[in-house]
Amino acid sequence: MVFKGLRKNNVYKINLSDLNEQKVLCLLTLSEEKWIWHKRLGHANWRLISKLSKLDLVRGLPKIKYHSNTLCGSCQKGKITKSSFKPKNIVSTSRPLELLHIDLFGPVHTASINGKKYGLVIVDDYSRWTWVKFLRTKDEAYDEFSIFCKQIQNEKGYTILKVRSDHGGEFENEPFENFCEKYGILHEFSSPRTPQQNGVVERKNRTLQEMARTMMHETNVAKFLWAEAVNTACYVQNRIYIRSKLNKTAYELFKGRKPDISYFHQFGCTCYILNNKVHLKKFDARGYKGIFIGYSERSKAYRLYISETHTVEETMHVKFDDKEPDQVSELVEGLSRFQVSEDQYSDIPDYSDHPFSEEPLNMTVPTDSEQQRTEATAEPAVDESEDDEPPRNTFKYKSSHPEELILGNKDSPRKTRSQLRNEESLVGLISMMEPSKIDEALKDDAWIVAMQEELNQFQRNDVWTLVPKPSHKNIIGTKWVFRNKLNEQGEVVRNKARLVAQGYSQQEGIDYTETFAPVARLEAIRLLLSYAVNHGITLYQMDVKSAFLNGFISEEVYVKQPPGFEDVSNPEHVFKLKKSLYGLKQAPRAWYDRLSNFLLEKGFEKGKVDCTLFRKTTKEDILIIQIYVDDIIFGSTNASLCKNFSKIMQDEFEMSMMGELKFFLGIQINQKKEGTYVHQSKYTKELLKKFNLDDCKIMNTPMHPTTNMSKSQKKKEK
Repeated sequence: MVFKGLRKNNVYKINLSDLNEQKVLCLLTLSEEKWIWHKRLGHANWRLISKLSKLDLVRGLPKIKYHSNTLCGSCQKGKITKSSFKPKNIVSTSRPLELLHIDLFGPVHTASINGKKYGLVIVDDYSRWTWVKFLRTKDEAYDEFSIFCKQIQNEKGYTILKVRSDHGGEFENEPFENFCEKYGILHEFSSPRTPQQNGVVERKNRTLQEMARTMMHETNVAKFLWAEAVNTACYVQNRIYIRSKLNKTAYELFKGRKPDISYFHQFGCTCYILNNKVHLKKFDARGYKGIFIGYSERSKAYRLYISETHTVEETMHVKFDDKEPDQVSELVEGLSRFQVSEDQYSDIPDYSDHPFSEEPLNMTVPTDSEQQRTEATAEPAVDESEDDEPPRNTFKYKSSHPEELILGNKDSPRKTRSQLRNEESLVGLISMMEPSKIDEALKDDAWIVAMQEELNQFQRNDVWTLVPKPSHKNIIGTKWVFRNKLNEQGEVVRNKARLVAQGYSQQEGIDYTETFAPVARLEAIRLLLSYAVNHGITLYQMDVKSAFLNGFISEEVYVKQPPGFEDVSNPEHVFKLKKSLYGLKQAPRAWYDRLSNFLLEKGFEKGKVDCTLFRKTTKEDILIIQIYVDDIIFGSTNASLCKNFSKIMQDEFEMSMMGELKFFLGIQINQKKEGTYVHQSKYTKELLKKFNLDDCKIMNTPMHPTTNMSKSQKKKEK
């Protein structure tokens, strides 16, 4: 409709009362009617309504123009979506270190060799060169990043202008902001809950994890090697990633030259190393087997794992056999048993493009006792691919092989490697004898591995710190205790070396205060078994690995270095404890406080009479937990509650055993549908062996045949 009005000072004046009233009403009605139909059709979009009207696809819809330049508030509330993020057509930066993208991934469910669970990924925006730093906790991100910034700026001669991250607490904090302000670094943030704005490092995170996961599954290496795999993936990506728009690799953009990848080999493949460390006799082998686990970042060499000596070497005198990866299964199994320290990696790569460009290097890592203490065994990797039950064949032996030299029961079924791993043992790595002194243990490789495993737990749990020996302080001695772990059949399945403190030298009020810690009575265990049977509950058990190492202590305690594992460079130093140690008077209480507080935080109720009994109840179900130091029994009327409890415990503590309750405090327990059976067959066999009665003649009834077995039998005889 066209209106006519008088112009006055560039303004048109219209008197609506002079217009045709019917036309105005018609105009207002059309405007209102399209909005009415928009609402009637469920706030369908204008394009759809207009198409229905123009093509005459429905009846009863007025023939008017359906469009609007204004927003519908209800549509925005119900249909609003995220903005799209289109890729850039230009390179935003002009040189390395102008902008760094940083992000954190983790926690990884399985801790790495050195107990790390997080990875800090740093990506240079211009070249896309990537660094990965491994952390125990998120709060280590600031320390690692600040050290990295100083080193990389010295190396490249450039200053870092900007850093971009998300709003994670590890980046948005006062120390981080003060550091950026001090060195003139602009800290940019992506919008909250908008990871696309930090997409460079988010995509790099995914790429590194996918490549590492693929390499690990190719050779079936243990999961605790994820840090080595990620490090290798980062090393490879820096040399093969092509920067879009520039058509150059990250290496060329960052280093100024094209990378050489001719020396690359398959992660986890078999290799043969030249033995040039010892004097060889005429017909001794000149090489030995190893496993390739990455590239050295501090020297021009390869990193190799030696299963026979359980060490890592960096050398260039090596031949690779990466054509047939299936042949490395035997060595991979050895690798899944032993660990090496992750601290040998350098997180600031100054790689050369070829490891053979300078003088030969052949060194064994670790080189000192401090690093040797970090080498320890890992929990065996379970071969989940073998679901079928193996054939029940018995072990066949030749008559020329003495029976007393057969490990285990000769009549037991043949066991595959995966079954041995599940039992936490490799037969060739188990000692049948328990040493009484440290000198005897140091002569046996199996016990050396057991001691290294114990010390690795100390490092994982951050138990202590090596410090100079303080004056006028009580220094507590340490001692090794050696025990063989037996299964239900009384067979040795694991060697356990425990480092304990000589707590008798502690002084009350100085080294300790409170020592009391509740322990479940045997009667409480019997009551729990009875309750479970009456309510149809299946009981499970779990064992917290090195439980006392999880307890925090408030006193200032110093202990001597472990016998046989003293630091060569600092033999007079001592360890200052952060957490409790086996043998300390306050260790049981510290562990109980840590566990009970954790359970209370998770919604459990502590028993008023029995302080070792915890429960969580819902409307219809109950979850019961009984604690005996580091052994935990639990069961529920709802299987999902047991699964949830297992998960939260695994997230908080490291477990060494989980499964259905079968053996507890020397009692063997068989849970069946018809009832629960309790016996002590293992204890009986140990008693017979102790008193040399295991070879005696077997009697079905160990008493005179005329002896009356019951009152009823006596009445019948009469």
